[in-house]
Amino acid sequence: VMGVVKAYMTRVGSGPFPTELTSSLGDKLREAGGEYGSTTGRPRRCGWFDVPLTRYAILLNGFTSLNLTKLDVLDDFDEIQVATGYSLHGKPLDEFPARLKDLAEVKVHYESLPGWKTSLQDCTTWDQLPEEAKNYVLRLEKWLKCPIEYIGVGKRRDQLIVRPV
Repeated sequence: VMGVVKAYMTRVGSGPFPTELTSSLGDKLREAGGEYGSTTGRPRRCGWFDVPLTRYAILLNGFTSLNLTKLDVLDDFDEIQVATGYSLHGKPLDEFPARLKDLAEVKVHYESLPGWKTSLQDCTTWDQLPEEAKNYVLRLEKWLKCPIEYIGVGKRRDQLIVRPV
């Protein structure tokens, strides 16, 4: 069973969003990713990749591999943050919070990875990706404990890297 996840997080509407970027970084991510509702044009809320949330989705849905989309949206970032864990009231959480109230109160723990500062849109194979982009994918894969088989590097159908895992 293959799951499809963006290389960053988005949310429509209200509710907890631990990794949300409310600064100009969120605006930059929204613009680069074209993150607007297709019907309403409403801007989506954008944030850094959330490992605990994605691990929970993998567990719930039984994903055996992933298609990581929109990696190219991160092309112009000097530094990319990844949420690797949460704590609540000073205590690390081993599992994703079951209550929305708790999710709204978590403290997010980030790991910083270097950006690649170059366009991925002409990459057609894993080997053509910059080392920093490969490292991002490999680190996500390690944290998620789920292989990433496909990597989207652009809007077109042919901008998909098939990665043997």
